[in-house]
Order: sequence, then C-alpha cells, then structure tokens
Amino acid sequence: QVQLVESGGGSVQAGGSLRLSCALSGYIPNTYCMAWFRQAPGKEREGVASLYSEGGNTYYADSVKGRFTISQDNTKKTLYLQMNSLKPEDTAMYYCAADRAGWSQGRRGCPFPREYDYWGQGTQVTVSS
Repeated sequence: QVQLVESGGGSVQAGGSLRLSCALSGYIPNTYCMAWFRQAPGKEREGVASLYSEGGNTYYADSVKGRFTISQDNTKKTLYLQMNSLKPEDTAMYYCAADRAGWSQGRRGCPFPREYDYWGQGTQVTVSS
C-alpha cells in the first residue's frame, strides 16, 4: 500500500507561481508511474503531468505544456509540480497519484489516459484574475 500526501496549494494571482509537493510512503514499487491530476467544480478530472520513476521520463497535457514541470527528488519519495504563469482556468483541486508500472509505460512518461491505484487527498489551487 502506498500513501500519498499533497501540500503546497494556495491562492495566487494570474501570472504567479506555485509548487506542489507529494510525499510518498509505505510500500513503494521498484518502478512506477506518478502523476498530477486536477478537478475543477463541475468538470471531469483531468490528467496534468506524469513521470516515470526510472529515468524521469515525463508527459504533459497540452493545457500546461511550457508552464508546468513535474519532477521528483533524489530519494524518489517526493513528487513536485512547479506551476508557472498560472491562469484562472488552472483553479482546481490537485491530486497526486501513483501506480506500479513497467518500461512499456515508462519510456513514454506514463501518458494519459491511465488508471492509478493510489491517490492523495488533494490540495486546492486558486488563481485569481
């Protein structure tokens, strides 16, 4: 069982930046995909960015390419999402997710859509215009 705890959300004006963190604990698979999702009120959950634990291959949704960066620390126990040039439409609850995965998924950065077994509780990001 993997536990995920997000932090770093908050309120920011358009054009600003935030960095989200997701701490992993418990039984962590040898290789895995990790991702950030978001869900705004009245909208479907959307995959934002994903990363493979070995090699750090990444994948981004078109809506955040060039503005968001997903990364992990050297211990591979913390996942980050650096969000720059934030827009009001980025306002949502952000969740991190993890799942065991092999190279067939990892070599492409674990692209969406993809199912995940483990989820955090979410952290709110609000961007005002």
